[in-house]
Amino acid sequence: MGRTPFPAPPSPNSPTGAMPAGAPRLGAAAVPGAPRQTGPERRTLVVGRGISVQGSVQDAERLVVEGTVESSMIQANELQVTHGGVFRGGVEVEDAELAGTIDGTLTVNGSLTIRSTGRLIGKVKCRRLQVEDGGQITGQLEMITDGAPARPAASEAAKAEPAAGEGSSEAP
Repeated sequence: MGRTPFPAPPSPNSPTGAMPAGAPRLGAAAVPGAPRQTGPERRTLVVGRGISVQGSVQDAERLVVEGTVESSMIQANELQVTHGGVFRGGVEVEDAELAGTIDGTLTVNGSLTIRSTGRLIGKVKCRRLQVEDGGQITGQLEMITDGAPARPAASEAAKAEPAAGEGSSEAP
């Protein structure tokens, strides 16, 4: 038994449902065109208001949290938690903007901006920090500096090597 395709939605201008060549299409420019006009296409995950997500997120370049996300560890280029959004768990990103709440561990290798409605609870490491009047940080804050040892053993070994071979510029 064959299936019949869904009929085309009726159009006010055409009984077959086809739109005339010059007719505007509803929503055509609003949804697909807007993100591409502002920059290159990026893999973005938006967790909308009233939506709760638990688990891991992979391959997202940008994560926008308007609802609730609970995860053990997420890696992305950019994190945005909007006013009313909640993120619980661990996340490592290049840049983050916080207007909602993060409860957990946050590592920001670039800039962290905490808006006036933003709350950060837990442990945060960041290179650059901007906190608007009213923004809150409760817990442990550590600034990442260029001189800070990412791997303590490697940096201590590098300091010890020049002292051991002070008078010699060549290796034996």
